Amino acid sequence: MRIAFCGTPEFALPSLQLLIDRGYKLCVFTQPDRPKGRGKAMQSPPVCELAKKHGIPVFQFEKIRKSEGVQALREFAPDLMVTAAFGQILSAENLSIPKLGCINVHGSLLPKYRGASPVQSAVIDGASITGVTTMLTDIGLDTGDMLLSRKVTVGENETAGELYIRLADVGAELLGETIDALLSGTLERTPQDDSKATKCGLITKESAKIDFSRTSSSIHNLVRGMNPAPIAWALFGDDVIKIHATRLCPEFNCEGFDSTQPGDVLLANSRKGLFVKTGDGAIEITKLQAFGSKQMEAKAFLNGRKLDGGSFR
Repeated sequence: MRIAFCGTPEFALPSLQLLIDRGYKLCVFTQPDRPKGRGKAMQSPPVCELAKKHGIPVFQFEKIRKSEGVQALREFAPDLMVTAAFGQILSAENLSIPKLGCINVHGSLLPKYRGASPVQSAVIDGASITGVTTMLTDIGLDTGDMLLSRKVTVGENETAGELYIRLADVGAELLGETIDALLSGTLERTPQDDSKATKCGLITKESAKIDFSRTSSSIHNLVRGMNPAPIAWALFGDDVIKIHATRLCPEFNCEGFDSTQPGDVLLANSRKGLFVKTGDGAIEITKLQAFGSKQMEAKAFLNGRKLDGGSFR
């Protein structure tokens, strides 16, 4: 079987590897190389690197729905298309080419979290359960009929990055089962209930800013959801401080801090740690990073920097 695979980041790697291991005839469509890091060196997407390692033809169009993308797809003449975190919208013309249609691997239990950031959004919302859905791609944004799905429990301290890895592996397993059912003629499709749909957009640096007037749990969830990128942050004076990890600390006694405001540092020393006032109590910051420095445990950070009496905003 000939399969055109469309994907870009690490989430798509297990799904592509599954198709490689099964011996399908493949071509890959992925995003163009982008500048990355402080040096802004051009870097290929992870999917591109894996495909080239296995000698698979790779196309990197800015928009696959434009004429050159459509032509490349027609020339390959796939029986099936598979998409996983591709980052581009397919046109009706793209979708008309594969004989068996297009299967998308999406990192949520649809119709929840349609859009670009389903894994991060589930963590930020404090969801205890999420999952992966395979679906038939249509011209809408994750609106096609659902095929198979699998639930995954989210740990209360699990980061989006950790969950992302687990869901990517589940997605590959589910893709294999979906293709098997498609080829055996047993695959069933279920329309999505649009009334239950939620949407999630691109995560930005601005959306990663911490508002300490919110509850401790919502701040903790934001920090988890923004890890490993773009990383939650707050200002301390004029300095941007990235906050990599926090801990809920219901045991912290806030008595005697009645005059403090959300964001105020309640306790900061290298022995006990760093505790900050929130909208409903306190939260412990356990890992943080000053501009131009490396990530540090808060207790080690406090050996070289005085934060007590200050405030995050």
